[in-house]
Amino acid sequence: MTLAFPVAMKFAVKTWSNGKARAGQLQLGSCPSPMETPALLLSTRKGLPLFISPDLLPDLPYPDSALLHVSPLHFVETMSPNIISKLGGLNQMLGLHRHAFAAFPRDSVQCLPEFDSSNKLGASFDTPSGRRLIKPVDYMELICSLKPSLWATLADEVPGWVSDHRNKASVDRTVKWLDDCISQSPASGAVFGAIVGGSDKEQRKRCALEVSKRNISGFGFGESMDDRPALLNEVTDHLPGERPRLISGLGLPEEVLQGVAAGIDLFDSSYIYHLTLGGFALTFPLDLLNLAEEFPEKTMGIDQSKINLKATVYRKDTGPIVEGCVCYTCRNHTRAYINHLLNVHEMLAQILLEIHNTHHYLGFFQAIRSAIKEDKFERFCDMFLQKRRDHLTAAVAVGA
Repeated sequence: MTLAFPVAMKFAVKTWSNGKARAGQLQLGSCPSPMETPALLLSTRKGLPLFISPDLLPDLPYPDSALLHVSPLHFVETMSPNIISKLGGLNQMLGLHRHAFAAFPRDSVQCLPEFDSSNKLGASFDTPSGRRLIKPVDYMELICSLKPSLWATLADEVPGWVSDHRNKASVDRTVKWLDDCISQSPASGAVFGAIVGGSDKEQRKRCALEVSKRNISGFGFGESMDDRPALLNEVTDHLPGERPRLISGLGLPEEVLQGVAAGIDLFDSSYIYHLTLGGFALTFPLDLLNLAEEFPEKTMGIDQSKINLKATVYRKDTGPIVEGCVCYTCRNHTRAYINHLLNVHEMLAQILLEIHNTHHYLGFFQAIRSAIKEDKFERFCDMFLQKRRDHLTAAVAVGA
């Protein structure tokens, strides 16, 4: 049986490159402008980025920054779903009328599923307020109140090393919860069905086929770097090509390129959060296809991708984080100032860093889309990965 849902979403693939890598457009009802894919979902805490206040959001590239990831679990013990619903959902409550929210039952920073505590009734999450068993009916009550533009069904997520029996049970439960969730789905909001199965390609395929039968989009979880290409290809081969695909947990640039190569359109990641919290700033070049000369190591950082602004070498550095960057931070502040803020534990450091890192990473996705449109995605990947390999080779040689 095929189920159709009224959704305020339009998606179209415009260009392919290197077989599966694709660039498209995603139109959501709450966003006046279509978003280009592959795209990044910005991580939030209760609907807002962790360090960027609402008045600074307009400084980020729009509509690239319009899609915000939110975990419904953040609202389990705050306002009741009834009150949130009366306030008009997330867009009305937060006053973000030009943004879209994507609600998924996990928070990659804190609220991950506890696979050994989940059961056939629901998924167990270790939340900041303690471990909670979330049943499909409870989850859908939150979804209906939040009124997100996109939402994923509840999943029994397991790591790749569990037994075959437990892995099969996770797929069975996830498919059952999928039907439980969509039977209570709200009148609007695009549905993403979770695709689980650990590192077992057959179980991933089975779950993907079940999602496809229901005519909804696919939502997957990242595995190890070695296992991922085969699993991604197994899943995307059995998902509807006309619908967007989203993956959670791929954060590193190399991982994003791996996902794009397999045909993934949307990426939910806490990479920017962890970089910012550690005092790191992204510095790698974005226009690799037209890069005329090598960047000096001082500009690129010791690993050729980011710099640690806590380091004493930046104490008197009066240059911007990245020369030519047009983000608010680079236009107004120096590396020396951010180094000072970090070392005196001033929260403004994280605000300025998250603005730059978000701006820079959105630029990375823009560069990926441009490479796909020019049918040069494979070359773009090779150049990016070669720079990393060259650096690692040089580092090993110095260490020896």
